[in-house]
Amino acid sequence: MSTQNEYREETKDRIREPKKYSVVMINDDFTTMDFVVDILMDIFNKNRDDANTLMLTVHRNGRAVVGVYPYDIALTKVNKATERAKKEGFPFRMSIVEDL
Repeated sequence: MSTQNEYREETKDRIREPKKYSVVMINDDFTTMDFVVDILMDIFNKNRDDANTLMLTVHRNGRAVVGVYPYDIALTKVNKATERAKKEGFPFRMSIVEDL
């Protein structure tokens, strides 16, 4: 057999992890603590103890990172939380910040 027509192709696929984004919960004087705990448990999958700790951190410090996700997941979670807050009549706010 002749090896003149054989080709060997090398491919180098670099799979990169997607960029991560922090979801930041911002304190306000109107959204109830119970509502915030429910959001943290239902949407951000926190257990009750972690949700209470995060809620108190937001309350005391004015804001806290409640999760780190790829952008599309972070956006989906923020949208779900703010839609629920709007239905309940709360001025609840969150932001998404790119991790460095």
